[in-house]
Amino acid sequence: MKKKILASARQGGFILAAACCFLAISCESKRPVAETESVSREGAIDTTAVDLDADADTSNQAASSLKPTGTKPAWADTITGPMQAVIEKLASYNAKPIPQLTAKQARQNPTPTTAVMDLMKENNMPIPPSKVDTVGKTIPVTGGQIHARVYTPRTGTAPYPVIVYYHGGGWVIADLDTYDASAKGLAEQAEAVVISVAYRQAPENKFPTAHNDSFSAYKWALKNAASLKGDPKRVAVVGESAGGNLAAAVSMMARDQKVQMPVHQVLVYPIASYNTNSTSYQKYASAKPLDKPMMEWFFKQYLRSPNDGKNPWINLVGANLKGLPPTTIINAQLDPLQTEGQQLAQRLDSTGVTVNHKVFNGVTHEFFGMAPVLREAKYAQEMAVADLRKAFEK
Repeated sequence: MKKKILASARQGGFILAAACCFLAISCESKRPVAETESVSREGAIDTTAVDLDADADTSNQAASSLKPTGTKPAWADTITGPMQAVIEKLASYNAKPIPQLTAKQARQNPTPTTAVMDLMKENNMPIPPSKVDTVGKTIPVTGGQIHARVYTPRTGTAPYPVIVYYHGGGWVIADLDTYDASAKGLAEQAEAVVISVAYRQAPENKFPTAHNDSFSAYKWALKNAASLKGDPKRVAVVGESAGGNLAAAVSMMARDQKVQMPVHQVLVYPIASYNTNSTSYQKYASAKPLDKPMMEWFFKQYLRSPNDGKNPWINLVGANLKGLPPTTIINAQLDPLQTEGQQLAQRLDSTGVTVNHKVFNGVTHEFFGMAPVLREAKYAQEMAVADLRKAFEK
């Protein structure tokens, strides 16, 4: 029996699509995730995959009507129609594969966001207006300073809970603008102050620069939350892909350095292992928009040597995970990172950490920010926001 769940893209970028997806659900009715069987309970973990029935949602007919033009890719016999339409649009740009580019060139490539935005234009799908205010901040870090963008909701009542957000991009590509939509959507849906962190990137800045910058930003958030209309006692971390890796590492650093622990962490298809020969890496080696060669390129750009791949901040599945905060892990089925996400969820659960983990069938890496065109993204976002709200209310 297929499960219905109610419940947030770019390893090369979501840009506005990520945000659109969050903004889109703000205009729709919210059915609480806690009412469904697929949400894990205290002390238990549900790692089953999520299939959406054809009639699971009728609120986004435009997205559901997106149709691919070709046959399903060899690596994706279960891909949904709308997801395939996004992948086909991305392929239509005929961009050179990222592993064949320099980092500077790779940052200029069209992204899944580009594809989603074009599909939205072609199907007359509007972008809801923003409901947040933004301001830039400078955060001191070892060897310099980094930039952050602070999103403050126009709804709700201060002091707001706080989310420190880390974007994806393999520690190499993407920026605050690329993930503006995701950060904006989190602020709106969770009614939280979101601090989106522009950590320094590789290959200009090798490991562990991005990790150390991320932790410095977290400590800065704790210290400055009150001045940003935030509650310093209610701070969570959220990250997508490489950002998911950074968010988990920040929690580990907070534990080890006896700094206030995040109240919750949301890890969206996180990089959790240096092993590129796992089951999902083998099965989805040629997947799009993220494939095995691209991940190997990211590692080569960021790590100083293969030995860094053994570091617990990179190899999360082999790290000491005891004492980390309650965790939400969201994975895509058609993604090389699926296996390590499942392994991370199992390892966290085995150490006593409360975990809510879901694998969404028929979708690929980067799906989380595509709610305007993917029902799976809408539900994944609701899941993440519901878990964050629950943590903020404790």
